[in-house]
Amino acid sequence: MPQMNRDQRNAAWQAANQWRARAAQTQPTGLMGSIKLLLTWLAFGALMIVGVVLGLFFLLIGWAMMPFVRHKMKKRMEQVRADNAQDVGGGYAYRDTSTSQHDAIEGSYEVKDDHHRS
Repeated sequence: MPQMNRDQRNAAWQAANQWRARAAQTQPTGLMGSIKLLLTWLAFGALMIVGVVLGLFFLLIGWAMMPFVRHKMKKRMEQVRADNAQDVGGGYAYRDTSTSQHDAIEGSYEVKDDHHRS
C-alpha cells in the first residue's frame, strides 16, 4: 500500500489519471461521434499522403539538381586552386641567385654530350 500512496501523490500519476478520465468521457457515442472519428482519421490520412508526396517531390528535385551543384562546386574549387597556386617551376627570372646555398640546395645541372662516352 505505501507504493500506491506514493504513486497517487506523484504529479505524473495524477495527470495520467485525469487524461484517462477525460478519454473515457469523450469516447464517440452514436452515429455523430462515429462520423467525426472517421472524418478525423480521413483528414489525418490525407495529410500524411500529402506530406509523403511533397517529400518525394523535393527528394527528386534535389537529386535532379545534384549534377548542376556538383559542377558548380567543381568549377569553384578549380578557381580557388588557381587563385592559391604558386609558381613551382620559377624560371631564371624569378630565381634568387645571390646565395650559393640556394644553388647548392636546388642544384645546377648540365646535360653533357654523348660524344665523350664512346
